[in-house]
Amino acid sequence: MSAPTTRAARPAPASGMRALRRFAAPPEPEQERCELCGVPVAGGGHRHLVDTQQRSLACACVPCALLFERPGAARGRFLSVPERYLVDREHGIDDTAWELLRIPVGVAFFFRNATLDRLVALYPSPAGATESELDPSTWQTVLDGSRLAGELEPDVEALLLRRTEGRIECYLVPIDICYELVGRMRLLWQGFDGGAEARADLQAFFAQVEHRAAAAQGGRRP
Repeated sequence: MSAPTTRAARPAPASGMRALRRFAAPPEPEQERCELCGVPVAGGGHRHLVDTQQRSLACACVPCALLFERPGAARGRFLSVPERYLVDREHGIDDTAWELLRIPVGVAFFFRNATLDRLVALYPSPAGATESELDPSTWQTVLDGSRLAGELEPDVEALLLRRTEGRIECYLVPIDICYELVGRMRLLWQGFDGGAEARADLQAFFAQVEHRAAAAQGGRRP
């Protein structure tokens, strides 16, 4: 029996090679878009809205965010997250007050839920945002130690507290950065205390918050 003949493979045509390269190349990341009008958003064109019905955040372009800054827009379902950062260096929240909160980590944030008409207290954990089950009247007793608690815009701003090195820092911030912090801690957390990487990231996060609050020059919106 004669040996089977072999035939050299033909080179793929140029169009076929381009198609193969397209499939072999890693997919391009999907561009983020405004969840209301669909236009691409990136960099400085990215804002957030609070969906008060779904209790969630939505990405928005600047025009859509400005639209929902108007009172009564969309019957109040969507609210634009403000961009102000304030700091209260003269607050009266001390270690005794902090212990009343019974929060197992050194960071917590509070916002007013307009639908429930009450404060909600959350803190970052390896599982995400964890809600404190403490009696809300106790939170209010603690938060009365800061003038910023009375300035919170419901649903869209939070009072952010951090206990560190024998002192407590107190900021009024946009609600979206609190959830950003939760996501970062969930991603980086290791072991019982979070680990060195999570602690370094937390330090960098609060350094940025402090910088933006200081730049607000005594409480005016940036």
